[in-house]
Amino acid sequence: MLCTRHIQISREGVIDRHLWKSCRVIQPGSKTLRKIAVVGRGTAGSLAAASIARLHPDSDYELHHIYDSRIPVIGVGEGSWPSLVQQLQQLTSLPHDTVQQHLRGTRKYGVAFEGWGRRNRNFTHYFTPRKVSYAYHLSADLMADLLHENTRARHIDAKVRDITRIEGGAQVEFEGLAPEHYDLVFDARGFPRKLHPDQHIDISFIPTNTAVIRRCPAIIKEEQDGPVLQHTYTRAVARPHGWIFVIPLTVHTSYGYIFNRDVSSLAEVESDFDVFLDTDGVSEFEQRAVIPFPNFVHRQIYDGAVARIGNAAAFMEPLEATAIVSAQIQIGMVLHMRLNRSIEYLERDVPMVNQFLVNNILCYGLFVGWHYSCGSKYDSGFWRHARDRVWPRYREATDPEVVGCAALRKFDEMFELMSQSSIDKADWTRMCAVPLTSYVQVSEGLGC
Repeated sequence: MLCTRHIQISREGVIDRHLWKSCRVIQPGSKTLRKIAVVGRGTAGSLAAASIARLHPDSDYELHHIYDSRIPVIGVGEGSWPSLVQQLQQLTSLPHDTVQQHLRGTRKYGVAFEGWGRRNRNFTHYFTPRKVSYAYHLSADLMADLLHENTRARHIDAKVRDITRIEGGAQVEFEGLAPEHYDLVFDARGFPRKLHPDQHIDISFIPTNTAVIRRCPAIIKEEQDGPVLQHTYTRAVARPHGWIFVIPLTVHTSYGYIFNRDVSSLAEVESDFDVFLDTDGVSEFEQRAVIPFPNFVHRQIYDGAVARIGNAAAFMEPLEATAIVSAQIQIGMVLHMRLNRSIEYLERDVPMVNQFLVNNILCYGLFVGWHYSCGSKYDSGFWRHARDRVWPRYREATDPEVVGCAALRKFDEMFELMSQSSIDKADWTRMCAVPLTSYVQVSEGLGC
């Protein structure tokens, strides 16, 4: 039987440090993890490789980090959760201040919403404790480089054709190289080319599917003798065709317009983006990318031999910065189980771990999609579509019979708690992806 303490992780995706240390005394699973591969060098792949190198207790195992150098890491500005501050320090053995400077980062204390909801006022979703707990605003390519430098692995520059589960592990097939067999493969190759209903759950209650990314001059000045200590927030600004994120780094400011290409044309979005930047006092920018994306979760994130992580496992729009923390949870859960559980329990553990990971993503999805339920200050085609046609699908899309997990029940429980005249202290830390405190902040801000 799977002991519940083996899936004890914090609300931000980090396994309890003391629990991990206690389990490392005897790690029976490590004897069956002699050859591990990570495929992909983006954020999730770099985190996975660094985590394996840090946490595997033996010195005679093989770690292959496989990536195609012809595929660049898009260096967009990204937000994170406070768990990443702790994890990067552990993975690099560098002080927090040094890590922040390497990332050209700033300290993120929450998300500042502008123009969302029915109250026509701005509000902030703070990390808890408010104005104390912080995350990073960072550049994805710089974080991958930092982790790359601190990871001991054999690097293989090659195109991967396929990853398949086989007897005793998984096989990676390459272009121009012989296939390799591994005990465990972390697949961080990014979005699927196409969603298949039998393989993917469509998070259809999130109304956006495209991002226009621009890089603008820095609004935060880099310090000469230490990290920037200024409190900063990710701005999420409602616009007629969707919303714009503003992420301040010390080398530039990252702007992204998130919209639905089936409702608004790219030309309309670009025009409104120009208006916004002009109003924001930005006179120049570098066009980085136009990125279409799916909102989905893979039904089989983990099968015992292959662990899909990052955008290969799931994705949703970046409103609440769920991408990095989701990858942290996926990597941490799979590594924790494989290192600390005997191989004889593998077949029984896999369905439970997979269900946990799928449920976690769908809980994030419900929290993010709910932000659109009260509309915004704009009575535009996009916001009517989001509020009146897309969000109402959430119950059907997360029906337990369809998704095989209890995300919808947990989401309903949050609203049952908020409707009570008083909430017991024991319930303050209740979770549906994020704690009850986050639901209360967003509910009050949106006017739900």
